[in-house]
Amino acid sequence: MSESLLNAALAAAERGWHVFPLRPGGKPPALHGERTCTRTGECAEGHRKWEQRATTDPDRIRAAWSRASFNVGIATGPSGLVVIDLDTPEHKGSADAPDGATTFAALCERAGHAVPDTYRVRTASGGTHLYFTAPDGVRIGCTAGTIADSVDTRAWGGYVVAAGSSTPTGPYEPLCGREAAPLPSWLQSILQPAPKRPQTPSVAVVGQLRRYADVALAAETRNVATAQLGSREAVLFRAARALGRFVAWGDLPRHVVEQALQEGGEAAGLSASQCRSTLRSALDWSIAHNQRRRDAA
Repeated sequence: MSESLLNAALAAAERGWHVFPLRPGGKPPALHGERTCTRTGECAEGHRKWEQRATTDPDRIRAAWSRASFNVGIATGPSGLVVIDLDTPEHKGSADAPDGATTFAALCERAGHAVPDTYRVRTASGGTHLYFTAPDGVRIGCTAGTIADSVDTRAWGGYVVAAGSSTPTGPYEPLCGREAAPLPSWLQSILQPAPKRPQTPSVAVVGQLRRYADVALAAETRNVATAQLGSREAVLFRAARALGRFVAWGDLPRHVVEQALQEGGEAAGLSASQCRSTLRSALDWSIAHNQRRRDAA
């Protein structure tokens, strides 16, 4: 067991993924916490958390896994990964809810895309981890339910249990796809935080932001109206999510956004009912999501 877990850690490191030990048979980190830190070794200049201590160095990995049959954790942020976690409803405490895979597939279909083909791991609970490489220079954090119900993500500040690890519930097993695909741009647009608004903007700044909102409205409406067959609803969906932040911030009235995008969608060939349905769900999500971010700030 120790050798197979060591090999799993080395295999992940060969991919460039930063690993660290998890408790044998479990998922919590096996590294010491700040309270018990002796400020020696790697922590000589201050306590280093698991994300900082995760490594791709084979010698350090062999030394760590020689001490116990540690499960393998992958620090997603330093590894340049965004992992989509598709949970089972039981894991979320509701056996009646749709599972994460079903919800995610429906979201992909609604956005006009196939479920991405990438490296996957079956989790011990029967869920699925979809691995994607993060865009260069973009720092994406973890989310819970941002994409959809029972669909979480692990990126900076998070980790996943690597294939080859095992818990009393079951093993973590690779399913398909040898390589992690790049994170699709439409998923990135959902996950990437909107720019923060100044808390007390001046009159000049307010005017500039409203002009920016007007320009964004015109550009997104044009994109929707000229969308090609097969991508029209997805373009409308993305436009509504992008403009919802301006509604949440008070820069654009909702009815103005709805009317402009409704006209653009119908000009592209979508039915009035298709436009209304897509706009309602996309704007509802975006407004609520960006309002929460503003209140938190």
